[in-house]
Amino acid sequence: MAFSSFIIKQQLQRGISGITPLLSIIRNGHTIRGKRPGVARTLAQRLQEENPQDAELIARVDIGFPKLRAPRSHRQERIQHLKVQRKNVELEKKARNHTRKVLISLDDVSKEYMRINRPYDLRIIADHYGVYKDLFDLAYFVPRVNLDIQYHLDSGIDIPVYNGNVIKPFEARETPSVRFDGKTDPITGKPSNSQSLWCLLATNPDSHPAAQNKEIVHWFIANIPNGEVNKGEVLIDYLQPFPPKGIGFQRFVFVLYKQNKRIDFNNFKIDKISNNNLEKRTFKTLDFYRQYQDDITPAGLAFYQTDYDNSLTKFYHEVLNLKEPIYEYDFPDIYMADQQQFPLKRPFNTYMDRYRDIKQVNKEFLERKLAKTHPFDGPEPQLRYPNAQPLRGIPSWLRTEIRKERLKIGRINDY
Repeated sequence: MAFSSFIIKQQLQRGISGITPLLSIIRNGHTIRGKRPGVARTLAQRLQEENPQDAELIARVDIGFPKLRAPRSHRQERIQHLKVQRKNVELEKKARNHTRKVLISLDDVSKEYMRINRPYDLRIIADHYGVYKDLFDLAYFVPRVNLDIQYHLDSGIDIPVYNGNVIKPFEARETPSVRFDGKTDPITGKPSNSQSLWCLLATNPDSHPAAQNKEIVHWFIANIPNGEVNKGEVLIDYLQPFPPKGIGFQRFVFVLYKQNKRIDFNNFKIDKISNNNLEKRTFKTLDFYRQYQDDITPAGLAFYQTDYDNSLTKFYHEVLNLKEPIYEYDFPDIYMADQQQFPLKRPFNTYMDRYRDIKQVNKEFLERKLAKTHPFDGPEPQLRYPNAQPLRGIPSWLRTEIRKERLKIGRINDY
């Protein structure tokens, strides 16, 4: 700071003597040019100003059911309950005394969370993983109906689907069990006396091998009466996830729709013969919703992540009748500078091998190793004291290579 203040003082003195002062603040050896941080626009702000977008075109739309508003009587009951609890002397003693505990039913807490907070938490998590963006573009919904989806393994373990957890393809190979409350009206929150119809779709927005903006539909059940999934019309049989090797995690999404009436979805039906045909399982959730948006409303959501495991090799060959795809990163070639005629301070042999064919180098190492290996007795016995054997009359680069070969260190271990 003393150095920067000295520069400012010298420049002000020049300004007094008739020269226009140039104020330049130097801090830690760097000159701050332009406006200070907080006043200057960021790169994102500048790009937004240069590429303006209409706010109405990028505004998100809620296509789900509205939020349930509790009646005034419920609010009064809650306030009265809080007043009673505050006047409870015994409860206050238990809460303040460290030798005692106030027992709380975890089941009641879980039910209260599932009823009030979980839909909003799930919506935030799904937004974080881009589920709404890839399925519905600018639309979204709050999942008012909780989906209980379980995968049952042969060992008796049940694996639930919740908040984007990771489930392996081997664990998701069988049809899961789905349960939800189909008798409660999502609009009023009260049990409905009339029959309610639902449809369940399971898609993967990351698994289509040919089209980038398309999905693979893994399961489609329509006209489910009162939440009884077993009584619904199975239009597309369940197909397990099959993420290829090398592409990382994929999202497997379940979306539950409430139907206003019985709908004929037979144009989506796939027969048993074409059940494993991925081309016929091509699907687009946004087009599906646009076609039936007057008769269906999204009400439930659940998703998990899955990645490759070894069980998919057999699935690709025997079920899909496809060659197993494997994706690998194509690394660029290593940059090689132009070869120098007299490289200084570089090992002669390793420098020359950098500009040779690697197959030829490997061949020479193998021939050298086989020349010292007896066909019946095997290789020569290793020296007991390798560093004690003198090496005289040979160049330094060759001496170093022989020493490394004796000690079994360096690139000799790669061949």
